[in-house]
Amino acid sequence: MIKKAVVLFSGGLDSTTTLAIARAEKYQSYAISFIYGQRHYHEIKTARRIIQQFDIKDHMILNIPLSNIGGSALTDEIEVPKNRPEGHLSNNIPITYVPARNTIFLAYALAWAETLNAFDLFIGVNALDYSGYPDCRPEYIKAFEHMANLATKAGIEGQKFCIHTPLIQLTKAQIIRKGIKLGVDYSITHSCYDPDESGRACGYCDSCLLRKKGFKEAGVPDPTRYIKDK
Repeated sequence: MIKKAVVLFSGGLDSTTTLAIARAEKYQSYAISFIYGQRHYHEIKTARRIIQQFDIKDHMILNIPLSNIGGSALTDEIEVPKNRPEGHLSNNIPITYVPARNTIFLAYALAWAETLNAFDLFIGVNALDYSGYPDCRPEYIKAFEHMANLATKAGIEGQKFCIHTPLIQLTKAQIIRKGIKLGVDYSITHSCYDPDESGRACGYCDSCLLRKKGFKEAGVPDPTRYIKDK
């Protein structure tokens, strides 16, 4: 029997590793990406490019204008924080948090999964090296999974949805090492919150700092194109 999975995919380091894991576990993968008014639209271009390297059954890109809601440095005219001390990265919820983003994304992924008879969803959330987002925590994922099985026709009829979070207890370095073993080319992934027009990473936002830290601790050369690089 073919195992089907819907994988939330942004073209970033974590979601690309997650997609590689789903593939390694022999899932027929359906990737879903979102244009949500993010300032780092380059991630969608990256996602399209990376998908070409994976054996994906289908790639859905949905336009959900969360910029109409705002409230985040990623979707509103709010400055992206730079050079925050490492000890501050997970002490509070930063302004780059997008209100209810993972809840919205998972709801769309769940709806698509139900129509596909795919009862496995993969998301690359991480609770160790992350920027303090409440919708990246294990208790949140557990609660959403419970809701998914209460609120769907498939769940009521006895099918069980499972949300897989293979990275949730890994450090960024461990994620990178795992991805390299699976053949992930991190040079084409994109993580920066505030890239330039050509897609080069700023090098100083929370996401860039965590990414740099991960490559350094993994003992792997950082292949990221940074703005300061000429």
